[in-house]
Amino acid sequence: MADKRKRIVVKFGTGILTKPTRDGLHVVQIRRLTSELAELTASGHECVLVSSGAVAAGMMQFGIHERPTDLPSIQACAAVGQSRLMHLYETLFGQHGLRVAQLLLTHQDLDSRTRYENARNTLERLFRFGSVIPIINENDSVAVEELNFGDNDLLSAEVAILSRAELLIILTSVEGLLCSTGETIAEVTDIDAARSLARHETGVYSRGGMVSKLEAAACARQAGIATVIGSGLRPGVLLQAAKGETIGTHFPV
Repeated sequence: MADKRKRIVVKFGTGILTKPTRDGLHVVQIRRLTSELAELTASGHECVLVSSGAVAAGMMQFGIHERPTDLPSIQACAAVGQSRLMHLYETLFGQHGLRVAQLLLTHQDLDSRTRYENARNTLERLFRFGSVIPIINENDSVAVEELNFGDNDLLSAEVAILSRAELLIILTSVEGLLCSTGETIAEVTDIDAARSLARHETGVYSRGGMVSKLEAAACARQAGIATVIGSGLRPGVLLQAAKGETIGTHFPV
């Protein structure tokens, strides 16, 4: 099972993509993560990336150091930051011989049968073309759900279902779901019980925390998709998670 080729959706959270620099992006960290994702692709896995970070990148471009509270400002930051983020992804994945494809979705797109099928057909054709990483974000300039709550966590689960993935890997700045003593819980079978351990954290750049990640894991599980929540700060995390090694918190189906 560990060597089986899979279709995998990987979500990069804002906390692992950004730092308070001039352009807001943690380029060294992103380079490592894209390298790991490229290695997964080279080993035969079909990978989709759901990426946050656009708002933070835009904030730094405008010299804004605290997340705006008004929606138009947040969406304006996302519009500027998204182009910066995609340019960086294109450069870094290109070093591994991979193209990038941008898909900006809203929850309304996924609620519409026609739009849903169009998005699915696009992904399937990209996989058929090969040597491409589909990169998905919420269309932040017109949508508000993930901006206000989940930092793309729920979107990543919906994309996993859309793409018929077998595994969802959500990378964050912590090791996984922590128990009351601060130790990482290796496996969760009862998500309802686990919710009592989660907090709805907010940060300078993002919204969400473990609460929205548990909701994403529950959504994916209902569709028969396993989820791993792990630290994107740990080198090798993507390769280990894809191999089924014990890392972070695993939500089996």
